Amino acid sequence: MLELDFYGTLVAASLVLLLGRGLVARIHFLRIYNIPEPVAGGLVVALVLLGLRGLDVQVQFDTSLQSPLMLAFFATIGLNADLASLKKGGRVVAIFLFAVTGLLLVQNAMGIGLAKALGLDPLMGLLSGSVSLSGGHGTGAAWGATFSEKYGLVSASELALAAATFGLVLGGLIGGPVARLLMSRVQAPGLDQQTPHLPKGFEQPNKERLITPFSMVESLALISVSLMGGSVLNGLLLGTAFELPTFVCVLFVGVLLRNGLAMFGLYQVFEREVSVLGNVSLSLFLAIALMSLKLWDLAALALPFFTILAVQTLVMALFAIFVTFRLMGSNYDAAVLAAGHCGFGLGATPTAIANMQAVTQRYGPSHIAFLVVPMVGAFFIDIINVIVIKLYLALPFFTVL
Repeated sequence: MLELDFYGTLVAASLVLLLGRGLVARIHFLRIYNIPEPVAGGLVVALVLLGLRGLDVQVQFDTSLQSPLMLAFFATIGLNADLASLKKGGRVVAIFLFAVTGLLLVQNAMGIGLAKALGLDPLMGLLSGSVSLSGGHGTGAAWGATFSEKYGLVSASELALAAATFGLVLGGLIGGPVARLLMSRVQAPGLDQQTPHLPKGFEQPNKERLITPFSMVESLALISVSLMGGSVLNGLLLGTAFELPTFVCVLFVGVLLRNGLAMFGLYQVFEREVSVLGNVSLSLFLAIALMSLKLWDLAALALPFFTILAVQTLVMALFAIFVTFRLMGSNYDAAVLAAGHCGFGLGATPTAIANMQAVTQRYGPSHIAFLVVPMVGAFFIDIINVIVIKLYLALPFFTVL
């Protein structure tokens, strides 16, 4: 076995990003279907490792950097969240939240219905619904443990993690094709659209942004405070009725920090530095997550469970095209939002951002999409998902288990 330490893994992640950029630049298929660069590079490496495993060669990465990078990314989302701007887009946020909630209900209904039709435990259907797909690895692992301990579902955590891995891969793969299909119905703004300001948040990640060493240090300090404050808040809420994932706490602290400092006139967050750091964290996180995928875990899924996940992927694509796109106005912003919904509806918010960046880098900016998706996908969805899961667990055939 070849074990890469912290530095070796960081080098490998950087090379994955360079590989992904080269693949997307040279392979027409990847470019026209808006496949994110970290997804392209990461999947190639994961497939190579799968092949090496068949030759009895295994590579082990040090993933200790993965969690801090993810938390740093969510900290930058919070620090970029101007509540005044969110208030202006309140109606759009509410409509998108409605669409997201609808998908949660559909995913669980579809999962449970298919599980019963295939003769599986309905809990496996719920596990292959919003628990692991919209919920991701963290939510899947947490509920998997509950399903094993309280309901006696064997290997629930392993199934949840495998399902979340499946979703992470497919969420990064279908967002671009869905957006490409929808682009034939809308008018794109174009890359040459003139904007009166530097790009905000995670828009146009390849756009040059003016930064200084001192302001970069200030932004690093704000991110560090968000990470520390979020960890403390998570510890205080642990075991209570208000318990939330660590990344939600970090994002919440970032929102409070940015808007609190502005409200009292103490400091104005420099979005260009925060967004640069956020984009770096996002890219490295996705590279490490995807190159570390154990694709053999997906191959080990039982055929009926794999069938449910395959149908869920089709449902996600159809929901994005026929529900999300139409609810959000059937315009260019709606197409970008649909691509983002595919990202976190099957995988995670970082995948959603990567999907949208792949689209906007080709067709032009979408300010509203990058305002709405990070907040809904990173904050509101987890809270609503918990409520939806508990509502389904209250159904008669679960209560008698």
